[in-house]
Amino acid sequence: MSTEVKTGAAAEAVGTAPDRDGFGPWFSRAVLRNGPLGGLIALVVVMAVLSRDFLNGQNLLNVGVQASVTAILAFGVTFVIVSAGIDLSVGSVAALSATVVAWAATGEGLPVWMAVLLGLAVGAAAGLVSGALVAYGKLPAFIATLAMLSVGRGLALVISGGSPIAFPGSVSALGDTLGGWLPVPVLVMIVMGLIAALVLARTYAGRAMFAIGGNEEAARLSGINVKRRKLAIYALSGLFAAVAGIVLAARLTSAQPQAATGYELDAIAAVVIGGASLSGGSGKASGTLIGALILAVLRNGLNLLSVSAFWQQVATGLVIAVAVLLDTLRRRSTR
Repeated sequence: MSTEVKTGAAAEAVGTAPDRDGFGPWFSRAVLRNGPLGGLIALVVVMAVLSRDFLNGQNLLNVGVQASVTAILAFGVTFVIVSAGIDLSVGSVAALSATVVAWAATGEGLPVWMAVLLGLAVGAAAGLVSGALVAYGKLPAFIATLAMLSVGRGLALVISGGSPIAFPGSVSALGDTLGGWLPVPVLVMIVMGLIAALVLARTYAGRAMFAIGGNEEAARLSGINVKRRKLAIYALSGLFAAVAGIVLAARLTSAQPQAATGYELDAIAAVVIGGASLSGGSGKASGTLIGALILAVLRNGLNLLSVSAFWQQVATGLVIAVAVLLDTLRRRSTR
């Protein structure tokens, strides 16, 4: 009788032990999978506690506006990173595209719609050149896009003569608000995010990006034209950079050749913070948006707390380091 009781108790203990022991791994997996969203929520809570002005409606809209340009750039960079590449040129391409729009419309008298199309074409063309250097020239993506970073910035300075150019008034409306409260840059960010999500999740091109990032040789053997796909990937990144540059210039009401300097690093950081792997094969638009919002919330909150800009750079670097560490742990846990 007592033996049966002991046996039953032992069996019950054995049966429940895995649940208790399994909570740790389950919790770790949950944190790793939902880390960006959890990090954003935690950061919002901390900033709300530290600053009473943070949750003010106008300030939250400011956070969205601050995140918009970085997010649009980052959506394009997501395509590149998913395919195991890197694009350091998006900040310069953004400035070049905006400068071309302003130069064509203000200086050359082209219709505004033609000037905008020309600016978008310039962004896509810059991406195509980078893609060609990577796919056909066999240059490392880091070197190819670093070269385009310099070329794009230089061309923007040449076209503008080193001075800002007034942006067309009709396009500057992209920097305004609708109904006096809804920022247009936030709407553009949402639209571009939906396009990026659709491309990644619902198209053959998106599946090809993941395949190339996961294993380029296997993708080639499965029938994917890797070289052409890389051309398209970098062209998309350049096109998104052009949109971001136009939105930024609209906010500033002028195209400035030195605008968006360093934004390429913020874009890459947003993608990585959002959960994409620098090794390729993983990433999503929603994660990238969360990454851009984390950077915007962090900077906005630190500004409200009157933290030095120097320390803000330190804080941003620490956030990026933690994001990369989580990516490393996530990849180890899936092996």
